[in-house]
Amino acid sequence: METVTIESIPIVVGREEDGRWWADIESMPGVIAYGASREAAISAVRSLGLRVAADCIDHGEEVPATFSQLFSEV
Repeated sequence: METVTIESIPIVVGREEDGRWWADIESMPGVIAYGASREAAISAVRSLGLRVAADCIDHGEEVPATFSQLFSEV
């Protein structure tokens, strides 16, 4: 059995020339967040990804594949 957690979703991280960190969930276009530290950017993008998935559920839309296992019933 595979356990899927928010921490297991692939995130790409980088740093801007001005020192800000960014994090991106590539499988969810437009889900990118910035932070003062690497950890802050990762935390922010995970939160944003969950908000996007929850918004899809609220509106009866398909949950992005990246998050569908988090919200599926066992």
